[in-house]
Amino acid sequence: MTIAAKALRAFLRRSPDCALVRIVVALGSTPREEGAWMLVSPDAQFGTIGGGQLEFMAIDRARHLLDASSHAPATLPETVALHIPLGPEIGQCCGGRVEVSIERADGETQDRLVALAEADDAARPHVYIFGGGHVGQALARAFALLPLRSIVLETRADALDGMPDEVETRLIAMPEDAVRGAPPGSAYVVLTHDHALDFIIVAEALKRSDAAYVGMIGSKTKKATFRSWYLSEGGGSDAAFSRLVSPIGGSGVADKRPAIIAALAAAEIMTALAKVKMSNSS
Repeated sequence: MTIAAKALRAFLRRSPDCALVRIVVALGSTPREEGAWMLVSPDAQFGTIGGGQLEFMAIDRARHLLDASSHAPATLPETVALHIPLGPEIGQCCGGRVEVSIERADGETQDRLVALAEADDAARPHVYIFGGGHVGQALARAFALLPLRSIVLETRADALDGMPDEVETRLIAMPEDAVRGAPPGSAYVVLTHDHALDFIIVAEALKRSDAAYVGMIGSKTKKATFRSWYLSEGGGSDAAFSRLVSPIGGSGVADKRPAIIAALAAAEIMTALAKVKMSNSS
């Protein structure tokens, strides 16, 4: 089971008595979209509908519903609806308006939410991190917080030590093989300990016209060296080469510490994945 569904199941085991809070209408500027939801128990919550006063109000009403329904369940409605303007009346300045439904989450509702979480997990975009060195480790930690299926691939077993639990690891002799079997819309970020291996993996990734992102760590000199090899020996073209992002994370920040590179590259990759998602949904 993947991470989101696993976390949801863990929450439900700890807090079986909970309420489902859902945004059913979102008009104008709002913190979250229609369909966003969270679960609220007497002492915890899972997920978010956007934070701020809107969320505080919804949590308060959800806990009131849980408390009241436990004492007089037969006399209370099954669902409470809140119509909330997101303006100065509640201390928010979004300017939109939302309708929120709150209901006790029975067993059937909880099963449905787990099924939705599993479907969301299955639809997560894949990000392949080739190399488990300092930047690879930092990228793995950054991606562990994001709704992705992240895979770190290495030819060295010890380089996979200490990876976050949320990230898949693969010890593989020929990392370029993983590119061929990746699903459409995947992102590939290449930062192994061996420049020649980097070149082979990048060349394979650039064959994937459906790749959301192909990035290689390194300098302008490394990129130029790759281009020369790619066009003369790697079977590539200038059109394919133009899709390569190198250096990863851009050149606007001079700080080259691994955590900084990882933060910039993660933002760059998430932007590329979002563009693919928007293109596929239009």
